[in-house]
Amino acid sequence: MQTFVVLGSILMAIAVAIGAFGAHALKSKIEPDKLKVYETGVQYHIIHALGLIGVGLLADRYPDAGIIVTGGWLLLVGIVLFSGSLYVLSLKRVRLLGPVTPLGGLSFMVGWILIAIGVL
Repeated sequence: MQTFVVLGSILMAIAVAIGAFGAHALKSKIEPDKLKVYETGVQYHIIHALGLIGVGLLADRYPDAGIIVTGGWLLLVGIVLFSGSLYVLSLKRVRLLGPVTPLGGLSFMVGWILIAIGVL
C-alpha cells in the first residue's frame, strides 16, 4: 500500500533530522540522561518508520491485508505517542506525558502482532 511507503519514508526523513538535531544542537544543551531519552525516541522512530515501509510492501502482497494495514496504523500511533512523548519529555518539564509513552509502546507491540497475524 503506497500510503505506508510514503508515510514511512517521510517519517524516516524526519527521524534523521531530529536525530541530527539531537546529536549536534542538543548534545551540549541538555543533561546526558535526557539526551539518552531523546536518542531512544529517535531509535524507535527510525525502526518503526522502516516498519511502515515494510507494511506498505506487505499490504500489496497479501490480498486480505486489512489486519496488516491496522497494524501499520498502530505503528504510526506508536511513533507519535512513544517517540513524540520522549522528545517532549527530554526537552521540557512536562510530566503529564509520562503515562503516554507506555501507550505508544503498547501500540508498537499490538501493531507488530497484528502484522504477524496478517501474514500468517
